[in-house]
Amino acid sequence: MNKRKTVLILCTGNSCRSQMAEALINHDLGPHIRAISAGTNPGPKVADGAITVLQQLEIETTGLHPKTIDAVMDESIDLVVTVCDNARETCPVFPRPIKSIHMPFHDPHGEPLESFVQVRDQIRSQLLPKIKNLLC
Repeated sequence: MNKRKTVLILCTGNSCRSQMAEALINHDLGPHIRAISAGTNPGPKVADGAITVLQQLEIETTGLHPKTIDAVMDESIDLVVTVCDNARETCPVFPRPIKSIHMPFHDPHGEPLESFVQVRDQIRSQLLPKIKNLLC
């Protein structure tokens, strides 16, 4: 049996896009892939809009909270995904070579709930198949 792979979703604030991606990956790809997320400059909390649109799909949000990159550096990471340009530019150097991809998504922070829905659905339809293809 293959070991479950770990993907790190990296963003600036770790409050919207990366949190939605973490929850969606763990929900949809959980048996094969584990997602964690972190931010290059994490915010104080996960955006209410991100929590709401995940809960609309009955996706677990308990435990989601912004984390620094340092908090996940000791994890055995198989893939790093940057979901914003700033995170891509400031992505840390990991102690070993790790495959990485960049898939930027619009930042819905501070916008109406419809923006969060749109980004959530784009992450699910575009990023998840790419990750599945790379790691499964």
